[in-house]
Amino acid sequence: MKKLINKVESVLNEQLLGLGEAHPELLVHQEPVFVTRAVGPIQGKVAILSGGGSDHEPMHCGFVGEGMLDGACPGEIFTSPTPDKMYECAQVIDGGSGVLLIIKNYTGDMLNFETATELLHDSGMPVATVTVDDDVAVKDSLYTAGRRGVANTVLMEKLLGAAAVRGDSLDALEMLGHKINNQGHSLGIALGACTVPAAGRPSFVLADNEMEFGVGIHGEPGIERRPFTTLNNAVDDMFHTLIDHGNYQRTIRVWDRLKGAWREESQSKRALTRGDRVIALVNNLGSTPLSELYGVYHRLAERCAEAGMIIERNLVGSYCTSLDMPGVSITLLQVDDELLSLWDAPVKTPALRWG
Repeated sequence: MKKLINKVESVLNEQLLGLGEAHPELLVHQEPVFVTRAVGPIQGKVAILSGGGSDHEPMHCGFVGEGMLDGACPGEIFTSPTPDKMYECAQVIDGGSGVLLIIKNYTGDMLNFETATELLHDSGMPVATVTVDDDVAVKDSLYTAGRRGVANTVLMEKLLGAAAVRGDSLDALEMLGHKINNQGHSLGIALGACTVPAAGRPSFVLADNEMEFGVGIHGEPGIERRPFTTLNNAVDDMFHTLIDHGNYQRTIRVWDRLKGAWREESQSKRALTRGDRVIALVNNLGSTPLSELYGVYHRLAERCAEAGMIIERNLVGSYCTSLDMPGVSITLLQVDDELLSLWDAPVKTPALRWG
């Protein structure tokens, strides 16, 4: 293993310190560790908080800032942050209108964010949650009950961040979050494995002519290992899977603010179809060159046009990574005029900025 680190046990702290030094508009808190905007809470605005294991950068800490997240809680590499981080972060960013927690559907994240939600409720803070489960690859995985939450998280953080600036209430943001989740679909492939510093070796081995189809953002397996032939064939397989696996019912856990308890709710994923307007995200999983990502986008745009779908906006680059994994994920989010307006709203974070 050859990485730009000193000691494995100091990786997270040194990288977060560098983030804060490079971006003084952010504040890196210690004991417990979390990141917030340096300007402090905005009175009257619902605060947006997310987080998860580190080494998916820039998600999540790189999306803290104007028009997106108010705070982010990083765990150790590929490990959920502990509930005390979410609790303390929420206390810092709450401007009196409550806090919305965005949770990726991974078992550790779900358990710890659920505990934090209960603690915040007991403290008297209005709190709501939205779970992201956009990965169409597998129904259950090594790390989840249900489908995994992956790169649609980035789009959700942008859209809900803009809606919070618009003045949406906590209840309205929760409803909008469920809509975004139910209309977003993601799938990833890996041409090789990532190397976790503590392990010191790749998490799996692929032959030169193989790819992991439907890989997770921690390197966990997907649908199957398939032959890798050409870019077009790989993107075609991804596109067909995104389209074919769109419609399904599943049960998610929802925080009932009135009762102060969790309940199960059935929700429907909406399949992509002809005439849909979409935001397309072509995301680098770690070490794929930008030039190759543009090749992926070119083929994706061709397939969308053939299927009668209109790409209204796009992102191409590194947004939800998995250390140094060579691979790519595609996210297609069905949108309307309201979501496009929220997408175009100003954003100023280390990793996403326009307007």
